[in-house]
Amino acid sequence: MFWKFDLHTSSHLEALLDKEDVTLIELMNEEDVLQECKAQNRRLLQFLCQDQCMLELVRMITTEPPVGVEEIKRFKYPNIACELLTCDVGMINDKLGNEEPLLETLYSLLEQPSPLNPLLASFFSKTIGNLITRKTEQVLSFLRQKEEFLSLVLKHIDTSAMMDVLLRLISCVEPPPLRLDTLTWLNEEKLAQRLIELIHPERDEERQSNASQTLCDIIRLSRDQANQLQEISQPDPLLTVLESQECVEQLLQNMFSGESTESCIINGIQVLLTLLEIRRPLASDSLLTLLTNPCPGFNMCLVCVYGRVDGVMDAQGFERSYTVNSSILLAVQPHLIHFHQLLLEPPKRNPMLTTLGVLEEPLGNTRLHVARLVASLLYTSSASHAVVAQELCRLNTMDLLLDLFFKYTWNNFLHLQVELCVADGSQEQALTETPSEPPVTPENSAHNLMVTHLFQHCHLVQRILEAWEENDKIQSEGGMRRGYMGHLTRIANTVVHNLEKGPVHTQISSLITELPEDYRGRWDTFVDQTLSETNRKNTIDLLFVITHTLKLDDMESPFPKELTLQQAFSDYQIQQMTANFVDQFGFNDEEFTDHDDTVFEACSKERIQPFDDDEEDIWEDKEINFATQTKSRNRSDT
Repeated sequence: MFWKFDLHTSSHLEALLDKEDVTLIELMNEEDVLQECKAQNRRLLQFLCQDQCMLELVRMITTEPPVGVEEIKRFKYPNIACELLTCDVGMINDKLGNEEPLLETLYSLLEQPSPLNPLLASFFSKTIGNLITRKTEQVLSFLRQKEEFLSLVLKHIDTSAMMDVLLRLISCVEPPPLRLDTLTWLNEEKLAQRLIELIHPERDEERQSNASQTLCDIIRLSRDQANQLQEISQPDPLLTVLESQECVEQLLQNMFSGESTESCIINGIQVLLTLLEIRRPLASDSLLTLLTNPCPGFNMCLVCVYGRVDGVMDAQGFERSYTVNSSILLAVQPHLIHFHQLLLEPPKRNPMLTTLGVLEEPLGNTRLHVARLVASLLYTSSASHAVVAQELCRLNTMDLLLDLFFKYTWNNFLHLQVELCVADGSQEQALTETPSEPPVTPENSAHNLMVTHLFQHCHLVQRILEAWEENDKIQSEGGMRRGYMGHLTRIANTVVHNLEKGPVHTQISSLITELPEDYRGRWDTFVDQTLSETNRKNTIDLLFVITHTLKLDDMESPFPKELTLQQAFSDYQIQQMTANFVDQFGFNDEEFTDHDDTVFEACSKERIQPFDDDEEDIWEDKEINFATQTKSRNRSDT
């Protein structure tokens, strides 16, 4: 029987709890204390919920442990204390959330001088976050009584755990009316404006980065939760402020005030990019798009997978999209000249050693982010926002980006952004009107302005032809294929597509007709022969990879319409598991045939030792004697 082997191990906790003088530390030294707490061991919970024990647990996660011991041992008890306080047991939540002295002790961590211990800050964040979720009304009432609460959190924003506290207040408060009340309180405390103030050249980089990330998360969370607030016919007050022209202008003024730093510029652009998001990023959607529209020549880097957001699915599986407030574009437009200047004169960077030699003037993160911002502006701008396109055309920003495209031959991060700029600048945008703006016509739309600019002032066709011919010459002499050729192929295909089927194909056709005769002839030849042959080869290569990977050679079509990408991924995963099985047992489907089924048996015998028929039944009740002990010993020796 099972009980004869004594497989059940009794907990030492019960024995400890029987002691009259048992201490909290003694219990915390037991390995199964957390498991027993989650299992709601009543005696243990009654002990832990005593006033003195709860106070000691809270002090452990808010007070620096003694110095002079190993780091791992110093924070052993604070870590266990945090796990006990956040194990989501009703008795502990009620005790901690309803007792103001305990909340005061927990709150005392915020009153400590900077910088906070990151580990203790994370314990505080986890504990207060759990209380915000489980004891919402009590904790919110306590925090709102603390006039310095938000100031203290922002004071310690250089510790990333403080970001989580703010996001908990925004995302974990239910029901919607109470959430709206909380958002209104945070807005009255000017949370958005105070976070923007932290994105300033005079602030340290960690503080700027965390403030920027917090703002981005607030924007995304607020947009995701907008539907819930619409049920009570109220807009999100924080989102309304963040999307206002005044708020965006304040951010831009901070970015370019005094001597701008790379950190301030990048963190500010991150917030702007989030404000300009029409759809939320989702890597899997981008990967599916990549497979259906691969980079020609397969020389595309992984950034292409994540470079363009293609949508996000909500809980019901529908794509979630957002409307960008025109006030954001109106605020950005006067500062486009500053971003253009950053492309010309970025922050100084030291030469960089690459696999292709020393790069004397690296592109830098600043210019890459500016390129991302321009691509986002062109993608977001509708026809009624022609003011942005007009300014970009006036500054000749696209021409400068194309210069960088060809200068930095191997920077695929930049190539992707410039490709997106060209694609968005040469595609039709939705024609929308607002009461405060004049009627939209094709002649004054942002789209038509940029199309004319690309073909007339940026010489897009000429650049494509010259770069292609230069690459062919380099390759014919034994040189390497240029790193931008895949993206250049996609740009050329975009031009051809818009010329043939695009909504403004007439305009593009007219612009190409105006080209010098030499370029017109070269372009026609390029499209009919070179580009067509390149696309044919790329298609063959893609289908070869798919059919070989998914083993579709026996099908009538190498990529049948009914085979969705999800099915393709599923088939691929099954084949990978099968391959792993084959690797384990050392045979494949060619070896394992009807006439040679001994392979499997041989491999199985080799890897799986057969049971010894003479093996003793370990469950049989037998008398232990010297003979059986000797037999057992002899077997183990062999």
